[in-house]
Amino acid sequence: MSLTRDSGHTIVERAKRDPAFAKALLDEAVTLFLNGEPDTARLVLRDLVNATVGFERLAAATGKPAKSLHRMLSTKGNPSMDNLSAVLGVLRKRLRVKLTSRTVRAA
Repeated sequence: MSLTRDSGHTIVERAKRDPAFAKALLDEAVTLFLNGEPDTARLVLRDLVNATVGFERLAAATGKPAKSLHRMLSTKGNPSMDNLSAVLGVLRKRLRVKLTSRTVRAA
């Protein structure tokens, strides 16, 4: 019998107890989106939602059905910019972070 855990469960548990880790996940998700990796970014956001607000409260805060939010943040999800902005806004407020962007010149 192996003693392995689902990585998503491990990430959720750590994000629940470590606010700095949760903030780093939000930063990573946004960076992944901006760098053209939306599939991975959605999965990171899904874990972050599970660790912080939960899908039911996210649904109430965004006015979107929880089932739709689950689909949006799945491997085959395709959230609109409006929906993604709403999700990020709720997470930003919950984690008390301000998102900023900057351009870094490529070497």
